Amino acid sequence: MFSHIPADQRPTLEIFVDGQSVRARRGDTVSAALLASGLDVRRDSAVSGVPRLPYCMMGVCFECLVTIDGVGNRQGCLIPVAPGMRVEIQRGKRELGK
Repeated sequence: MFSHIPADQRPTLEIFVDGQSVRARRGDTVSAALLASGLDVRRDSAVSGVPRLPYCMMGVCFECLVTIDGVGNRQGCLIPVAPGMRVEIQRGKRELGK
């Protein structure tokens, strides 16, 4: 459903999503990279367990919460990708200390 525009020639970098290597374009946000990856990047709502995807892509709705480099509840739509970044899809409530 989502893909990169072929004419976009920005350099790519590697991030890791739940341990799997994903190519992202420099300047993409984590959420944009996840959506373009083709992976199942749905998180589970902490309240109802309902699957969620990034929605507003501007930091208003909080549907894009992920764990980035061990820090939970990060809004993926506001964080630019960085080489070697480790992203975990949040499944329900986050654990203490993450």
